[in-house]
Order: sequence, then structure tokens, then C-alpha cells
Amino acid sequence: MKKNFILRIFVIIIIFFFVIFFFFKLNDKDTFKKETKVIEENIVSSNIIKDVIYITKDSNGNEYKLEAAEGIIDQNESNYIYLTTVKGFISLSDYNLIEISSDSGKYNINNYDTIFSKNVIITYLDNMIKGEHLDFSWDKNLMTISKNVSLKNNKNSLNADVIELNMRTKDAKIFMYEEDKKVNIKSLN
Repeated sequence: MKKNFILRIFVIIIIFFFVIFFFFKLNDKDTFKKETKVIEENIVSSNIIKDVIYITKDSNGNEYKLEAAEGIIDQNESNYIYLTTVKGFISLSDYNLIEISSDSGKYNINNYDTIFSKNVIITYLDNMIKGEHLDFSWDKNLMTISKNVSLKNNKNSLNADVIELNMRTKDAKIFMYEEDKKVNIKSLN
């Protein structure tokens, strides 16, 4: 019985020393800073979504599908997601598929508006449009591509500041920001 009592006191003393040791270790400022940093990194990384896919359809049978390798939810505006390696597919009921790709983007989950940026490429039919910035509005049925814009197809190549595509009417507006500059069109034939 005495042995059990002594053993229990010995175990309690050891536990007491461990508690004191860890208490002082945790109060060490460098250790506390390191742990705080790790916690902050985990919070930031919890806003990351891998293999993002959004699909929306309207009453006319038109579909918009957005894919990205990664999405980061904006901490200040939770309805915005910043995307990397982005692909968009617009399937209009009365038209061919329109494909969009870019290095990065910003997606609004409330109204499906998407900004594609860096190395933007739009392909539809035999046309390829390249630029650095694309503002796409699902509600307005409008795509506006700007910054170093070029359009190429089998017959022509074109350079401009802006190409605006209305997906409902299939009309395109091509223009320069400055009135004294002209859109450059070359025939490839």
C-alpha cells in the first residue's frame, strides 16, 4: 500500500514538473509567434477551393460553365472568388460553343459576371480573339475584351483596343479608345 502511495506521489510530481515546463515554454514569445503565424496561414488556406466548377442555365436553354484549377474566396466580399487557370464555356441555344481561357479571373457567384485576365483567349467558329482583359456579363449577354486585342480567322487578322460582343444579337463592335487611331485589319488571302 505504501508503495502505491509513493508511486502516485511520484507520478503527480512528474506531471506537475511537465505542466510547469510546458507553461513556461508556451509563454516564450518566439514559440507563441510561430504558433500564431501557423494559425493565420490555416485561416487563409481555408478560403481556397480546388477544381472549381460553376454551371448556370437560363430559361432559353443557354448555359454558362466556368472551370478553374483553384479559387480563393474574397475575405471582404464573400460573393467574389479569385480564380487561377480559368476556362469558360458558353453554350447558346441558337449558336455554336464559345470557349474562353485565361490565367486568372474574378467570379461573382450572385450574378455570374466574370472578369478574365492575363492571356485571355476566346474561340468560336473559326475565330480566335486574344487580349489581356475580358469582362463577361451573363445578365447583359455582353463580352468586352480589351488591352492588346487581336482577332484572327482563316481570312483576316485584326488589331484593336476593344472588341465588344453581344451574345443575344451576335453583333460585334470593334473600336479604338482614341479617335485618331484606326483599327488595323489585314486580309490573309
